[in-house]
Amino acid sequence: MLQDEIPALLPRIPGHQFVLYGDACSGVPGAPHEATFASVNAVIRRLWPQPEFILFPGDEIIGLTADADALRAQWRHWLDHEMGWLDRQTIPLWHTTGNHTTYDTVSEDVFREVLDLPRNGPPGQEGLSYWVRRGDLLLVVVHTLWTGLGGEGHVETEWLESVLHQHADARHKLVLGHHPIYPVNGFSGPYQHEIGPEHAGRFWDILVEADVLAYLCSHILAFDVQVHRGVLQICTAGAGTAHRMPEGIEYLHCVQAALDDHGLRYQVLDTDGVARERLEWPMAPFSTERWRDLARGEGLASVTGRLQSGSRVEFRFRGRMAADAVSSAQTLLSAFSPGSIAPVWIGLQGPRQTLTLVMGREPGRSPHYWIGPDLPAGQDFDVHLAINSDMGPGGVLHQPWGEGRWTSFAAASATGLETLHWPDRWSVGHGQHGGGDRPFAGPDLTVKVAIG
Repeated sequence: MLQDEIPALLPRIPGHQFVLYGDACSGVPGAPHEATFASVNAVIRRLWPQPEFILFPGDEIIGLTADADALRAQWRHWLDHEMGWLDRQTIPLWHTTGNHTTYDTVSEDVFREVLDLPRNGPPGQEGLSYWVRRGDLLLVVVHTLWTGLGGEGHVETEWLESVLHQHADARHKLVLGHHPIYPVNGFSGPYQHEIGPEHAGRFWDILVEADVLAYLCSHILAFDVQVHRGVLQICTAGAGTAHRMPEGIEYLHCVQAALDDHGLRYQVLDTDGVARERLEWPMAPFSTERWRDLARGEGLASVTGRLQSGSRVEFRFRGRMAADAVSSAQTLLSAFSPGSIAPVWIGLQGPRQTLTLVMGREPGRSPHYWIGPDLPAGQDFDVHLAINSDMGPGGVLHQPWGEGRWTSFAAASATGLETLHWPDRWSVGHGQHGGGDRPFAGPDLTVKVAIG
């Protein structure tokens, strides 16, 4: 390996290795995005081995012009010059549509013309939606702003369901589209920021029912990963539009990934080739020996300091909710240092008794909230809550015990608990100020923890 080469993650057994990146918004010679896009491409060119294929979930060019010839010129510059380094016969490049590239019928026609993608999509979407089979891997690309259905934020689902059913034998299934289904970093707005609600629910049901590994998207200028009912949503939109990224939080990047029967591994590389984020999925369950009981009341914390990459904390909360609805906050676990407000509080809030994690990042600043499921009054509960240091804001997850499908809590934060310094005291069943501070109102609360 040469000195400037970047080692790619490889399948541990036969599998696939690829690159995912999106939202360059380039195609104009000498424009600012040409230079930023080139800095990301330079990193991909340093990967060794090179990827087997590249996935680009939309907005290759700045587009958004009524002049079809100008649009074609942008595409030609992007394909022939900015991506001229890539041998697309050896390393296929699969595209999705995007709001900068397919915003009306004319731009949809230009997209079909210049990219000449498979024409196996649903009627009216040939060359816009399509599927690709690579051995045991199925790639399904959906058009999330089809003019025939209503434009931005609209996506059909019947064809998607049919293709996934047709290829049910595929060991690995990935679905790609431009718009997220679930909000990223708190940027929420149906149709403009994510798929419209009349499509989103059924769309995700289909992914879950077909055992899809991940939905890959872009559009929101960030890198983000979250999981819902066991299916990952991975958002990457760091290929060029640096000036609109939140400074100090998001960064130009590409994602290099390896997929095999053990699961998915990825590394998120910045323009220096440094892996800023990484993940292995699914999370390996802790052995029985790793779990220990936490006594009610106050005691020394089981974890202190900062969680390292690859580490996580998991809790198992069991008990019975109070027979009558309780609107006041109830504590399951609080982590604190004497004399300061607890930086981590896990409990139930509001009339629906919603499982909530509250994190205070720094003194004098309002805390951030992660919102989980409601726990009905008078019912038994057995909930598993995990905090994964490698998943950013999507790294607070829950599942009913033993169910096996994780779901990220909803959050409006751009970062997670990965930078938190855990304090040295925990309290179980009440807050940091003793038994009268937000006590759990039901009977039989038990808490277990596992760390690794």
